[in-house]
Amino acid sequence: MRGFVYSVNVRGEGGVPKLPVRSAKLVFDGVEGDFNKFRTAKRGGSPARAVCIYSLERIEALQEEGHPISLGTTGENLTIEGLDWSALEIGMRMKIGKSTIELTEPCAPCNVIADSFKDRKSVRIDHDVERGWSRWLASVIDEGIVAVGDFVGIIDIPSD
Repeated sequence: MRGFVYSVNVRGEGGVPKLPVRSAKLVFDGVEGDFNKFRTAKRGGSPARAVCIYSLERIEALQEEGHPISLGTTGENLTIEGLDWSALEIGMRMKIGKSTIELTEPCAPCNVIADSFKDRKSVRIDHDVERGWSRWLASVIDEGIVAVGDFVGIIDIPSD
């Protein structure tokens, strides 16, 4: 399974939408230049929540359903094109540009991203309700620059 980085998104002061940039460095505690609510002290400051990724194809499908979602409006740092999103699972490692990340958990929706959905129903991308439609949180295994157009490849699939 392979794909490409379609968009790199950051927002220094937090909130959404995250705004597109050409590239950013993924570091162990997050994405340089981005405020990430998932890794704040309120949420345990976990490096397992350093990066948020989402699928371009899922965004486009949601737009076709009439949702006002767009790149970065659900707080994703990386919008990925070409991966089979329904095949992603905890523990999967991905090489993205010069960095390596490991998927740690599906990202539950919250009220901050509600404006991206018809009737503010962000439950549409809740992993427990709509498996294969959620954003994913990841830890950074190898720090490095990630840029628009970079190759994304699965390098390690967890064994059962």
